[in-house]
Amino acid sequence: MTENIPTREEAFALLKKYNQTESLIKHALAVEGVMRYMARKRNEDEEKWGVIGLIHDLDYEQFPDQHCKKTEEILHENNWPEEYIRAVVSHGWGICVDVKPETELEKVLYAIDELTGLVVTTALVRPSKSVMDVKTKSVKKKWKDKRFAAGVDRSIIEKGAAMLGVEIPELITDTIAGMQDVAEEIGLKGNA
Repeated sequence: MTENIPTREEAFALLKKYNQTESLIKHALAVEGVMRYMARKRNEDEEKWGVIGLIHDLDYEQFPDQHCKKTEEILHENNWPEEYIRAVVSHGWGICVDVKPETELEKVLYAIDELTGLVVTTALVRPSKSVMDVKTKSVKKKWKDKRFAAGVDRSIIEKGAAMLGVEIPELITDTIAGMQDVAEEIGLKGNA
């Protein structure tokens, strides 16, 4: 069977087939936005990076105990390219799978997945409820408070940044910029 290069529409339809929770869909859209931003910044394939970001948590709502493993199955059933599948699976490295991020795309996905959660939470505590006026220093300040967005594993972000050879503030700045591109879709346009 030949591999199918998935379109964004196909990826989004598949995401919605397995996920109904608004917060999970918004997370997928946020990660997609950041991946597209990062691809543009690196002169990479924006469509591929975006689709992989969009689909990365495909199995999380229905199969949280089989996270990444079930996505791998589903994407194989849909004849997705091996490169896309590996990239998606690798974001669970050290958490639920042993597939280490190796390509630039995989390292970026690994680094920014958790970070989008910290940026969302930082935006939501602002009077504007908007990502449009979130600054890197605000996220850095929240980063230090381990009770703030306690579910965000900062060690994963640190490992991802180290793999990419970038400093945390730069990663935060890029993540904010990518999320600002999709502020409307992720419900963080606010009243800024």
